[in-house]
Amino acid sequence: MILLLDIGNTHTHLGLADEQKVRKQKNIPTRTWFDGGAEAAIARFLGRRPISGAAICSVVPRATAPAARLAGRIAGEACLELTPRTVRGVGIDYPKPNTIGPDRLANAMAAAHHFGSPVVVVDFGTAVTFDVVDEAGNYVGGIIAPGLAALTDYLHEKTALLPKIKIREVKAVVGKNTRQAMLVGAVHGYRGLVRELIAELKSELAAKRLPVVATGGYARLLAAKLPEITAVEPLLTLEGLRLAWVGRKDPRGSGRSGKGG
Repeated sequence: MILLLDIGNTHTHLGLADEQKVRKQKNIPTRTWFDGGAEAAIARFLGRRPISGAAICSVVPRATAPAARLAGRIAGEACLELTPRTVRGVGIDYPKPNTIGPDRLANAMAAAHHFGSPVVVVDFGTAVTFDVVDEAGNYVGGIIAPGLAALTDYLHEKTALLPKIKIREVKAVVGKNTRQAMLVGAVHGYRGLVRELIAELKSELAAKRLPVVATGGYARLLAAKLPEITAVEPLLTLEGLRLAWVGRKDPRGSGRSGKGG
């Protein structure tokens, strides 16, 4: 089995995979890398399963080193950290590839592998990110916006009267109380943001066919009333890590560059 570690700002997504697919997944708080809890949580997640390899992507530099050390102890030298040099299956047409979040590269790899190109990934995490693979199969960039929870938490923290809310579906368009009004702004407003950006991306790419794949914590909620989103894949980032590890010895797939690579 392969251990997969997708380290995000709020959660670390653990995965167990084989050559075919991600078989098991669990989330742990990313802060546990700093208080000593991550190693024990991962040991419980793995149980007695034999581990033949590991793949990591991290957007939290402080957590990357301890994660790499732990993965090395578990998997030995068969440990891969996803970077522009270890990407498989997509090229990179981007001025400074090393500034691309590795989770975004993992998403692009998995989406292109399963849905073809061009393709767009919308990741509803702490930030909402759009990542674009063009018709030539190159990662060409994307869009970053504040995440849904980050937006509502900010309103709560920076105002005296607005409460902290739990994000959920809301049918109303006119809120009849403060919480409902915040939910309308968040859920309906975010759908409007996503819809408009997808329309602009279709125009920019001149794409008659443009699969849009959603992932991340609020993907199912927001995609429910967005026909522009063609698929919801909760394990997309882990699947990208799996593909990178499986293809690590294939020189045909390694980090090929487009014009900006």
